[in-house]
This record gives sequence, structure tokens and C-alpha cells, in this order.
Amino acid sequence: MAVDRERVAALTRELLEAIGEDPERPGLKQTPARMAELYAEFFAGVGEDPAAPLAHTISVTRGPAPDTLPSGAVLLRDIRFRSVCEHHLLPFAGVAHIAYLPGEQVVGLGALVRVVETLASRPQVQERLGEQIADTIAGNLDARGVLVVLDASHGCVTMRGGRQPEASTVTIAARDAYADAAARAELIALIGARPDHGMTGE
Repeated sequence: MAVDRERVAALTRELLEAIGEDPERPGLKQTPARMAELYAEFFAGVGEDPAAPLAHTISVTRGPAPDTLPSGAVLLRDIRFRSVCEHHLLPFAGVAHIAYLPGEQVVGLGALVRVVETLASRPQVQERLGEQIADTIAGNLDARGVLVVLDASHGCVTMRGGRQPEASTVTIAARDAYADAAARAELIALIGARPDHGMTGE
């Protein structure tokens, strides 16, 4: 379902009036329209099917490179994402690391990025976002194991309340073979295994 830009603009105008501002003053006159475009972008994933990018797969035995079969996990690190916390409608942003243990079918790496983008582009909480990404991949891809690690900073922590600008939240969602902590230990190590490069990708 597409975001109703006109309604968002009208509600933004009402919000400005509710906080005691004048939506007609020069600095705010274009704000309702800007907010409508912003929300259309931030919430583009509402109603979209996150599994759609996984529909096109490649056979590892009958594909273009059958002599280079993956013998272990496929790990895609540092997928930048941003979302909006459904509790305060403040942004949270960070990186996603996704690993899966292929069966007969693999998928283009860009498809994993699009799964993250679709699910992040809706009101979210980080814990659910990670679980939804893992469920989408596990349920729609021939994978013997799935691991999703999210590391994000939240506006509701960095800009309000305790105001901890350096704080970040790490969540882990694991399926099948990677539900076992020992089985995913190597992947967790690989995510941060580079000089001066921690879990956040900074």
C-alpha cells in the first residue's frame, strides 16, 4: 500500500500547529510536503513482499560454475540499513550481517540486501526486524542454516532519555544449523575479523 502523501502532509501541518508553531512561516512552509516525501521513502516496505527478491535462485550443481560449489556458509557483511522505531517514530540505523548455509540453490547477494531494505522500510523494532529477515530467508531459500546479526544505534537512546550517543544494540537471529551457539561461533568471529573494524562497521 502506497503512503498517502497528502494525508501525511496535512497531519504534519496539524502537528506543527499542535506544538505551537506556525506552519505558514517561511522555514516551515515546505515542511509538510518534505515530510510526505520522507515518509513515503521510510515506509516504502509496508505491504511489500520481502520474499520477492529471493524468487530467482541459481542451482549450485547445474549453474554457471558447478566446479566451485560453496563448501560452507555464504556471509554478507556490513549491509547498511535504516529503519524507524515504532515506539517513538525515531530512526535507528546500523549494519546487518547475514549468513546462510546453502543447499542446492543459492541466490544473488543483492537479493539479501533487498530483503533487509524491504523489512526495514516499515515501523519496526530491531529484535523483530532480525527475526523477520531470518524467517524470510529460511522460509524462501534452500538454506540449511541462517544467521542474522544486526548492530544499530537508536534515536530513542542517542537523542532522548539517557542520551547515550555511543550506545548501539546488537541482536542475533538464528535458524536451523545456526541455532546452535557453537555452530555460529566461527561466523560471529568472521563478522568482526578485520583490523580496526568492529561489529558496527565503523
